[in-house]
Amino acid sequence: MLGLGNKTDKKSKEELEVKDSKNNIETEEKQIKKKSIMDDLLSQTPTPPQVGDLVEGLVIAIERSHIFINLPPFGTGIIYGREFMNARDILRKINVGDSIAAKVVDVEGLEGYVELSLKEARQALIWAEAEDAIKNKTILELPVKDANKGGLIIEWQGIQGFLPASQLKAENYPRVEDGDKDRILEQLRALIGTKLAVSVITADPKENKMIFSEKDSLEEDKKILTEDYKIGDELEGEVTGAVEFGVFVKLREGLEGLVHISEMDWALVEDPRTIFKIGEKVNVKVIDINNGKISLSIKALKENPWHEAAKKYKKEDTVNGVIIKYNKHGALASIEEGVAGLVHISEFETDEKLREALELGKTYKFTITLFEPEEQRMTLSLKGEK
Repeated sequence: MLGLGNKTDKKSKEELEVKDSKNNIETEEKQIKKKSIMDDLLSQTPTPPQVGDLVEGLVIAIERSHIFINLPPFGTGIIYGREFMNARDILRKINVGDSIAAKVVDVEGLEGYVELSLKEARQALIWAEAEDAIKNKTILELPVKDANKGGLIIEWQGIQGFLPASQLKAENYPRVEDGDKDRILEQLRALIGTKLAVSVITADPKENKMIFSEKDSLEEDKKILTEDYKIGDELEGEVTGAVEFGVFVKLREGLEGLVHISEMDWALVEDPRTIFKIGEKVNVKVIDINNGKISLSIKALKENPWHEAAKKYKKEDTVNGVIIKYNKHGALASIEEGVAGLVHISEFETDEKLREALELGKTYKFTITLFEPEEQRMTLSLKGEK
């Protein structure tokens, strides 16, 4: 009997152990299932807004200096104080029930409300628009607000940006030969108040930097455009600009060339602006192509008068010359159209004495002291008393 009792106790103990094991497994399964449900709930719950986040909600109340925005499930947002004043022009147009986007500036603001900024949100949206404008190469027509020696100040939706002079189209680029910064600024200031078609090329909200460009795809691809031309080509173009150092000639849409004052005529040209008019058609010859820039010549299409002069004159000849210009070296005297020589200042001791002896527009007898027609060089000496 004792043996039978021991077996019964042993069997009962094993049954209890199996039951406990089953209970433990069921408990673990319940805990795993509960954890999974919690994980699912957490994953479905929106992340609470943080400072700097953009949020969107409906306007639920508008007071004299406060505006309240519903932000479920995180409570209510508020725009007040300085942020309210900064956005008052925008807020005047907002009504209860309108949906607006705002930027979180404090997650525990006045009386526990989430403090919001409408102005900062608007700026954030503008920067996002600027990024899209860069990707889409959007063209914007914007007014020039100001200018400095480096370029123009452009404003877009309340954000000021910069348009470097190097990013201006050829027709608006300051054409100053010697790079005088004051004269460059003067030309740039002439654009204030005008509207330019520009694109955004840089948008950096952290640095508050927005850079614009007026150049279009043709302007950027000038190197490709110039591949259609070669040195020696004779073309017809249209004068688009005349400055003291030359004229700009449009060869095709987006491509201009420069005729320097020294390449206009074999005769002396004092001021190109008195000779050429905007829109005038001119024949030119390509004399140089370099890095997307084309240099042109008008005089290269005319017969070189020095070739004929080589047959008529030689060193020591006596010639008549008309004084056409003074320079730091002396005076230039023309012996015929397009052929001029230098009368050096050293013959007269001072510039004042030279100008007294040689008056502009008057004719004098000279001796040719140097004659190199191939180099187009000639020096003259005044005959008789000085």
